[in-house]
Amino acid sequence: MFPSDIEAQAVVVLAAARTKGLRIATAESCTGGLVAGALTEIAGSSDVFERGFVTYSNDSKTAVLGVPAAMVAAQGAVSEVVARAMAQGAARVSGTPVTVAVTGVAGPGGGSAAKPVGLVHFAVVGPDGESHVERRFGDIGRSKIREDSVRQALRMLIEAIG
Repeated sequence: MFPSDIEAQAVVVLAAARTKGLRIATAESCTGGLVAGALTEIAGSSDVFERGFVTYSNDSKTAVLGVPAAMVAAQGAVSEVVARAMAQGAARVSGTPVTVAVTGVAGPGGGSAAKPVGLVHFAVVGPDGESHVERRFGDIGRSKIREDSVRQALRMLIEAIG
């Protein structure tokens, strides 16, 4: 279902988490559950993968993950602070020590000069703290932006787990 490199990354994430006794959750907007899908594509992932949250709308980010509505209104859903709040909310709600969040503009529309198509924010919460990455993939097509976002999210999980 997924390209072989993504499946290989998912195997590494799961093996690292399994070795350290850690559970994982995801909070996704523009990827619509693809990160969770990549992890659960691997047989036996249920011993490590706790749950995934697809919080596509702004209201769901607030209702499910506790992202403050005022934050979304002030900064926009596609922002570092919202990505961080999504990751923190997923950790809090799921009780997992490792979470990754993805929010971005996959296109083809919806972009602006400040937040163009291809802008994606990633945040991870891990045992050693939090990190954020902003990627500007460019307007390379919706499917490619989402696929490359899954790769970035899995890389961040690998780094966070250690």
